[in-house]
Amino acid sequence: MALARKFLYAIALLVVLVIAALLVIRLWSAELSRFAFVPRSAYETLQPLPHGVYADPAQWQKMWVSRPGTRDDPAQYLPEGAVRGPRGKAFVFFIHPTSYLARDHWNGPIEDRDTRKRTDQFVRGMASAFNGAAAVYVPRYRQAAFGSFLVNKPETFKARALAYADVRQAFAAFAAEVPPDAPIVLAGHSQGGLHLLHLLKDDIRGTLLAPRIVAAYLVGWPVSQEHDLPETGMPACIAPDQTGCSISWMSYAEPAEAGTLLDAYRAEPGLNGTPKDTKPVLCTNPLNGGAAPSAPGTANRGTLVPDEELTGGKMQMLGVPARCDPKTGLLLIGEPPEIGPYVLPGNSYHIYDIPLFWANLRADVARREAAWLAQRQPAK
Repeated sequence: MALARKFLYAIALLVVLVIAALLVIRLWSAELSRFAFVPRSAYETLQPLPHGVYADPAQWQKMWVSRPGTRDDPAQYLPEGAVRGPRGKAFVFFIHPTSYLARDHWNGPIEDRDTRKRTDQFVRGMASAFNGAAAVYVPRYRQAAFGSFLVNKPETFKARALAYADVRQAFAAFAAEVPPDAPIVLAGHSQGGLHLLHLLKDDIRGTLLAPRIVAAYLVGWPVSQEHDLPETGMPACIAPDQTGCSISWMSYAEPAEAGTLLDAYRAEPGLNGTPKDTKPVLCTNPLNGGAAPSAPGTANRGTLVPDEELTGGKMQMLGVPARCDPKTGLLLIGEPPEIGPYVLPGNSYHIYDIPLFWANLRADVARREAAWLAQRQPAK
């Protein structure tokens, strides 16, 4: 009896410790994340990349994740159960999300082996949704470290500026290479969405490129409808065949707890330089191209469920629904679907923003490209 009693006491103690640990993670997850990921070193002032490095064929394998001419292109991955179909005419410029998780530097080195591997995994699961187009270009860049987004320090904005400078140089090489009359699709996820916002404002709005933009997919980054969107020159997409417009969503299962994210978003000024408000962020329902705020799971054409190694996956009909929350602008997907282990605190499906709606996004790109081409056909 004494042994049994001691055993029960030990089990009870373990349960208490587990509950306590979960409570600590819940209450101080932000602090723990900062400790684990925020760079400890001083900011290193890095020089701009050599001029023309993204246009140099000898540097393509180093400087591009994906583009015509690179080996083992992850953007051309086709998951099991998906159909390739005929190629479109649009050229895609995709800015990958944060894949540098170490805290050794404020900007991730392009040559870092782990970062390159993780980047390829993200591109395989996300940019592959766009490979029905003529070509997909995904540059490598000295991205701001994951930890830099957890603090509001001068180093944070220096790291972002350097990363954005690389992206701008890559985009200039892309724009100079693609046919001068071809349609262009722009896309970015997370940090990539942030850089795409600035790219729209700085290098596309009011230029000869602007009429060629089929759509801008600003996925996984909060976009202010009042303080960001007007600066891009791309209004919100509110119809499935609309062109020259912006699309954005951030996926959360219910109950969604995004207070920390939204507080951080509101703490920084918008693209117009003025403070943001508490109005809902831009939310485009990926199941219907923005035609309505809600769509049932039956509208989901297929989810890309990755394998454990994140080297592949297969299309599955999980029936994941989607509705834009009118209060916050979050995209709510109902009960947490079983798609993988990388769900973030607060029921955030950030890593799965695109895989959840992979087939619908692929169809969305093709539909908008067809509409863009139809608008340019001579009247009969």
